Amino acid sequence: MNNLRLSIKNNSWIELAARWILGLTFIYASYHKIVSPADFAKIVYGYDLFPEIFINLIAIVIPFLELTAGFALIIGFYPRSAAIIINGLLLAFITVLTINLIRGHEFDCGCFSAAQSGYASSPKVMILRDVIYFVLGMQIVLFGGKRRSGFGRLIS
Repeated sequence: MNNLRLSIKNNSWIELAARWILGLTFIYASYHKIVSPADFAKIVYGYDLFPEIFINLIAIVIPFLELTAGFALIIGFYPRSAAIIINGLLLAFITVLTINLIRGHEFDCGCFSAAQSGYASSPKVMILRDVIYFVLGMQIVLFGGKRRSGFGRLIS
């Protein structure tokens, strides 16, 4: 078991894969929210968790955090810091999803589209997905090596 842990810890390819998976996922997730902040604000309002005064702020700030942290992971610019930001977002998402699951509240998560689709994915599946992403982020935070460009790592 110790050898497996050491091989995961010392494997820069695992870190690079985790950075690219999280980076691309969060860049993609931010796109529709940035293009349609009003639609995303309606989705955030539908969570029934935040004071109305903060809805627009949340709907504007979160997509740009996702975009910035996603790009930082891909290019290797402070990847641990970017992973901490993404993991903070993921913990918030997991909390919001869990609260709404417990309340039995149906909602559109707005994860990858700012338009309300009328289709609510299973909250349990969304929570599981976010936990998997969180584990990938922890791989970067705990075992990440030196800062290096994702592109540079591919060609070196």
